[in-house]
Amino acid sequence: MRAQLIERARVDDRIIGAALTGSAAHDAEDRWSDIDLFFGVADGVEPEAVLGDWSDFAYRELGAIHHFDLRGGSAVYQAFLLGDSLEVDLGFTAATTFGPVGEGAFRTVFGAAAERRSAPADPGHLVGLAWHHVLHARVSIERGALWQAEHWISGIRDHTLALACLRLGLPAAYAKGADRLPAEITEPVGEALVRALDRAELARALGAVTRALLRELRETDPRRAVDLEKPLLDLAALS
Repeated sequence: MRAQLIERARVDDRIIGAALTGSAAHDAEDRWSDIDLFFGVADGVEPEAVLGDWSDFAYRELGAIHHFDLRGGSAVYQAFLLGDSLEVDLGFTAATTFGPVGEGAFRTVFGAAAERRSAPADPGHLVGLAWHHVLHARVSIERGALWQAEHWISGIRDHTLALACLRLGLPAAYAKGADRLPAEITEPVGEALVRALDRAELARALGAVTRALLRELRETDPRRAVDLEKPLLDLAALS
């Protein structure tokens, strides 16, 4: 199917380049991998128009049963689920931005790619989301909103792991680097998994994840850790 899609791109005059992204771009593909393709669109052509035609093709010829849209910078994407459970992700961008971004995997199949563009990570944003989630987890527990509390606690875990991945030079998005983190980081975070939807267990998990977050902050941003330690521990100190 990937070969069929690439061949279709070669004969589409509006497409000036194609690239593999995802696991296939760095030889890490297995039987569970998606098909990830990224296309450059010729000057004067709107990527959305090309995407619309390809979306119709996916439903008509590939057996797509649903899709959702994504945007990333100047690129537009659609992620399709096919009837046999294969996911096909197609991205389209202007010719001037057809190229790799940040450390994302990218392998040109045809056409000329632009130079790699930087996409600097912002640990400060993750830190902000983390303290926000500690606050709202505490509020949710106090209100008896147990599912909402679990949602916030899970988010704190995710952000703590992402901060550790950034610090150690691992992929941070979608927990792609989390399984390569050392046990001294992941084991304390694992203690924050919520085991039951009751107030006592949620309070325990919130305490565990807050301590894991502070431990990571001391490595990632020691000055910020000093500022946040007391308010975060106060928020996590449920009786």
